[in-house]
Amino acid sequence: MKTLYTHAEVYRDGRFERRTVAVEDGRFVDDTTPAAGDRIVGLEGLRLVPGLVDVHVHLREPGHPEKESVATGTAAAAHGGYTTVCAMPNLTPAPDSPDHLAEELGIIRRDARVRVLPYASITVGQRGCGELVDFEALAPFVAGFSDDGRGVQSEELMEEAMRRAAAVDRPIVAHCEVDELLRGGYIHDGEYCRRHGHRGICSESEWRQVERDLALVGRTGCRYHVCHVSTKESVALVRAAKARGLRVSCETAPHYLLLTDADLREEGRFKMNPPLRSAEDRAALVEGILDGTIDAIATDHAPHTAAEKGRGLEGSAMGVVGLECAFGVLYRHLVCGGILPFGRLMELMSIRPRQLFGLGGGRIEAGEPADFAVFDLGADYEVDPDTFLSKGRATPFAGWQARGRTMLTVVQGREVWRDEALHG
Repeated sequence: MKTLYTHAEVYRDGRFERRTVAVEDGRFVDDTTPAAGDRIVGLEGLRLVPGLVDVHVHLREPGHPEKESVATGTAAAAHGGYTTVCAMPNLTPAPDSPDHLAEELGIIRRDARVRVLPYASITVGQRGCGELVDFEALAPFVAGFSDDGRGVQSEELMEEAMRRAAAVDRPIVAHCEVDELLRGGYIHDGEYCRRHGHRGICSESEWRQVERDLALVGRTGCRYHVCHVSTKESVALVRAAKARGLRVSCETAPHYLLLTDADLREEGRFKMNPPLRSAEDRAALVEGILDGTIDAIATDHAPHTAAEKGRGLEGSAMGVVGLECAFGVLYRHLVCGGILPFGRLMELMSIRPRQLFGLGGGRIEAGEPADFAVFDLGADYEVDPDTFLSKGRATPFAGWQARGRTMLTVVQGREVWRDEALHG
């Protein structure tokens, strides 16, 4: 028995074309002729696109289910149109051994609504120092290696990590932060910080470690991906590294593309790491997504409890959520705002992340996995965290106008999110 999705505008090779899409046994098939028992879903006026991919998500389980669980985090992903996410390793226990990773994988198999690929940590205990993990033992089960939340401080340790990652053909996915340059800061060291008496995080704390790591990539040949780029200097460094032919990629997040430190308020929902930067940094990031320097937009979805996010800028935990509003705010403010072509948004949120991490899929054609999302690109709405399926509610986009509502998300032929307004 097939399911036929009819009358949709289907995204393929950079453009939309009206056609029927047929799904059977978890894959797209050529046969679009209805037969007895087939299910038909009408998608008149809607756009069908390859499922979104987020390579930087915190699912918090095992260890911190009060913040998020695999079940709630992947439900949020499905609500946002994502069919694949890569899960960061700041868990308890950290996925630093086959046994610890097996615990996480067991929860994923049991509870995940979308495809989840975990990262293993770079160091034992995900401490950013000390002993390296067994790369060879972990590599077959992970998307890459990351100590996200901590920068690896030792140059010698990072070089050895890169050599081991290169030997097993997995990327190092780096949170770049020089600890000695933080000096107790928690927002960007800019005008807002000085005017309101806060302690700032300088841009150099990020780009200095990017600079160090890129030199190491040149020596090791490692595949290297920079997490949540936020500064103009980091963009320039990655651009130059790519020009030299290094195996380098990077991501940024929606909040760095749409907000600056001038938008800060004395609320925990504006606190994340790295912090919101200057208007100049934001302009460099936009230039980077336009010219291909930046490969992906990832949400860095990082849920915390309401209590942890309710202590203002200084006292709140670092991290905001984004899976359920990322597409809508980016489409409304970048694409409809005339800044970014729709095709480039799809490359950043679906196609290029698949290529970087060898995830496959992304093409709506016979034989490919039936992973896709359906959006109503004419639907305007206000971002309301109370409608989120995530346990996290802290987003700087609360109250923003968005456009492009997720109507349906399908993973390997299974409908994992359906808007109540969609019939059939």
